[in-house]
Parts: sequence; C-alpha cells; structure tokens
Amino acid sequence: MERTLTIIKPNAVAAGASGRILDRLIAEEFVIVALKMIFLSRNDASRFYAVHRGRAFFADLVDFMTSGPVIVAVLEREDAVARLRRVVGDTDPPKAAEGTIRRLFGVDKTQNAIHASDSAENACAEWRQFFAEEEIMIP
Repeated sequence: MERTLTIIKPNAVAAGASGRILDRLIAEEFVIVALKMIFLSRNDASRFYAVHRGRAFFADLVDFMTSGPVIVAVLEREDAVARLRRVVGDTDPPKAAEGTIRRLFGVDKTQNAIHASDSAENACAEWRQFFAEEEIMIP
C-alpha cells in the first residue's frame, strides 16, 4: 500500500464541497488514515509551498492558503500518488478532464480546490508537516 497527502483548499471548504470531495476519494477506494481541519499560518503555508518561493504567484498562493480553513488528509491505497493525481486532474481547472475534482470544484490555478502530492517521497515529507506518526491510523 502507498500513502499520499491531500489538502482540500479554502475555496472548496468555503463552498461546502468538502464532503463531496471526501466521498469521491472514498469511492476511488482511498482509505483515509488521518484527517483534520486546520487553519494554516503564513509560516506553515510558506514552508509547505517553499518550492514555489521566488515565483510571481508565491505571495498570492500563501495569502489564499491562509484565507480560511483547509482539510488535510493522509490517504492510502495501491498506487495512491498516481491515482490521486488522476482523480484531481490538471492544476488549471478548465484544462482538467471532465469529472475530475479540480474541473468540478476548482476556480483557477491557485483556487483549484485540492492539493495532491507529486511523489511518494514528497507525500511523506508533506504529511509530516501536519500529522505526528501516532495520528496516522493503520487500516
């Protein structure tokens, strides 16, 4: 089994889409092994998106990710990273395939409803920013 991290972003939480997104993930046979709703501090958001530091959109991304609550979750299933990335769709919602989460709930490249880790290694580093090992359940 493989694990990955997802974050339901502030726009999707504010729009009341969190339940539908979680239902979709469960329907895709992900097991939720850790879940919580939090407010990201500017420091947390800056650290999480540090790979984008120096890019023109970095400040706007940090502002957005700290604008309201997010839901962070560790998901588990076979091929979790690749499968989640297919389910969420392209970063730019209008370019995302029909039926993907970003196509259904995203607004633009920043407010694209959901984060999906891009590798198993990054997923592990990312979830450790939000969860202690004892908070992650063994299914």
